[in-house]
Amino acid sequence: MAVYDPGSLKADEFINHEEILATLEYADKNKDNIPLINEILEKARPVKKDRGCTCAGLSHREASVLLACEDPEIRKKIYKIAEEIKQAFYGNRIVLFAPLYLSNYCVNGCLYCPYHMKNGHIARKKLTQEEIRQEVIALQDMGHKRLAIEAGEDPVNNPIEYILDSIKTIYDVHHKNGDIRRVNVNIAATTVENYRKLKDAGIGTYILFQETYHKESYLKLHPTGPKHDYDYHTEAMDRAMEGGIDDVGLGVLFGLELYRYEFVGLLMHAEHLEAVHGVGPHTISVPRVRKADDIDPDVFDNGISDDTFAHITACIRLAVPYTGMIISTRESQSVRERVLRLGISQISGGSRTSVGGYTEEERPHDTEQFDVSDQRSLDEVVCWLMENNHIPSFCTACYREGRTGDRFMSLCKNGQILNCCHPNALMTLSEYLEDYASEKTKKFGYGMIDRELKKIPNEKTRGIAEEHIRDIRNSNRRDFRF
Repeated sequence: MAVYDPGSLKADEFINHEEILATLEYADKNKDNIPLINEILEKARPVKKDRGCTCAGLSHREASVLLACEDPEIRKKIYKIAEEIKQAFYGNRIVLFAPLYLSNYCVNGCLYCPYHMKNGHIARKKLTQEEIRQEVIALQDMGHKRLAIEAGEDPVNNPIEYILDSIKTIYDVHHKNGDIRRVNVNIAATTVENYRKLKDAGIGTYILFQETYHKESYLKLHPTGPKHDYDYHTEAMDRAMEGGIDDVGLGVLFGLELYRYEFVGLLMHAEHLEAVHGVGPHTISVPRVRKADDIDPDVFDNGISDDTFAHITACIRLAVPYTGMIISTRESQSVRERVLRLGISQISGGSRTSVGGYTEEERPHDTEQFDVSDQRSLDEVVCWLMENNHIPSFCTACYREGRTGDRFMSLCKNGQILNCCHPNALMTLSEYLEDYASEKTKKFGYGMIDRELKKIPNEKTRGIAEEHIRDIRNSNRRDFRF
C-alpha cells in the first residue's frame, strides 16, 4: 500500500487514495464543529501588511471541512472571505482569453469526450498552418491577445512538431494592431524533452486537466489509448517543470466522480507542486461535464448543482489564494456572474470549441468538443464585465517580462498587483476600446478607466499609465507594460 507523501514523485503517493478517504472522513466528522471551522476561516482570511496582504492558505483537510459544512451562515462567511482574497490579490481584474482547437484527431477512448477514437460520425479535422493563420487573424480582429491551443492526442496527426509549428505561426501573425502575445498550451501528457521544446517555443502556461483523481474511475473512463496510463498522466506536471515550464495549470472535470473526492485530489496536487518545485499551479480550472456530439452528461451521475459549484469555487480560493482560477464558456452567463467575485480571475469570451470556426459567420457544431453555454461575442462579454465592475484585461506582461512561476507568486504575495497588473489591465483595455470595441463599450470603458486610474497607489506609476493611455488613444502606439 502506498504511503502519502506530498514530496514524492510517484502519483500514488502524492495523490494518495487512503489520505483522500481519511480526509473525507475527517471532514464529515468536523463539518458541524463550529469552533474548528471558525479557526479555519480565521486562518484563511487575508492579513493586511505595510505593503499589500498575505494569506496563509489552507491544507486539503482544512479546506475539505469547509466544503463539507452545510451551515448557511458559515457558507456566507466562506463567500465573504473568498471575495476579500480575490480583491486583495487580483483586484477587480478579469483576464480574457480564447481557445483555439487545432485538431480533433485522437487515439484515446475517453468516455466523456466526443473526440474519442471510436466516434465514427464526428467530422475529423486538422487545421493547416494557413488555416491557423486565418483563425488567428479572426481572433485578433475580435481583440484577443491570449490563446489557449487545444489538440487531441494523436502521434501521427498531431505530433509535437505540428504543435510547435502552430505556435510559431500564431506568434508570427501581425494584423493591423493585433498580436497574440501569449499562447497557452493544452495538449496530452508528454516527455521532458517535448516540454523543453514547448518552453523554447515561448509558451505561457502548460495546461493539463486530470479529469478525475479517482484512479479506479480514471482507468474506466479512459479504457484505451495512451491516456489510460494514470501514473504517466498524473505525473506530467513534474516532467513539465523539469523541462523548464514553471507556469502549469491544473483542473478536474467535475461530474465524472464525487466532487468532494476530486476537490481533495486537486488541492493535494497543488500541495505536491509546492513541496517539490517551490511553486504551486499558476491556474486551476473548474469545468463541468457538458453535452457534446455523442456525450450525454446525464450518463455520469455525479453532476453538481450551481450552488455546489459556487461553494467549490470559494473553497478553492480560500485554500490557494495566490493561484489564478479559470472558468470557460461551458458555464452560462448567470453562473459565471456568480462565481467571478468568489475567486475566478480568467474567463474565455467569444469562444468556439470546434476545430477552426472563428473565420465563419455562423458557429459550426460538427467538430465541437462541448456545447457552449455562453455564446455572447467578446464585445458583449467585455461590456458585461464592466457593467458588473470588473476590469476586462488583455494583459500578458508578466509572462513577457519573465515574471512567471515563483517570480509571479512573489509579486502577488508582496501586494504589488495594484502597481503592476492594475495599470497593465487598464492599458490593454484601452487598446481594446480603440481598436475593436462598439461605441457603447468604448464609452463605458473610458469611464471605467478614468475611475480606476485613481486607485493606483504609486503616483509615478499612475502618471506613466495615464501618459501611455493618452498615447494609445492618440496614436497607433501599442503594447505598453510595467
